[in-house]
Amino acid sequence: MDHYNLAILRTLQTHPTLPQRELAERIHLSQNACWRRLKQLESAGVIQGTRLVIGREALGIDLVVFTMIRTRSHSADWLTAFREHVLGIEEISDFYRISGDYDYLLKIVTRDIAGFDRVYQRLIDGFEIDTVTSYFAMEALAENRPLAL
Repeated sequence: MDHYNLAILRTLQTHPTLPQRELAERIHLSQNACWRRLKQLESAGVIQGTRLVIGREALGIDLVVFTMIRTRSHSADWLTAFREHVLGIEEISDFYRISGDYDYLLKIVTRDIAGFDRVYQRLIDGFEIDTVTSYFAMEALAENRPLAL
């Protein structure tokens, strides 16, 4: 990872729709060299696509809940089944297996408390879960920040 690749990544994190010509100019490379580097970064899995960030508040989807789960089961089979179950709930935007007092951390984004309750009921349906603790976000101070490169 040289300084050109890092410059490409830094620039694309904040300007993902920048035309390739302008990207090449900003990082002082020819268009062909920039294109080759982009293709190499993609094939190496460093660049994994681009995504659209939607203003959830503008759509009325403004309840963010961080849910911590402690489970009694820690088998690979249980995790596989639970992972598939969680990934089937579209309101869960982020899902981590973590260390510490809890086993899993989920970020749930929905319209309101009733929507959260529906997600919660789906989440616990059919799974032995020891503890579920949820924290309601009051304000997003920073979201979707670029990686420090």
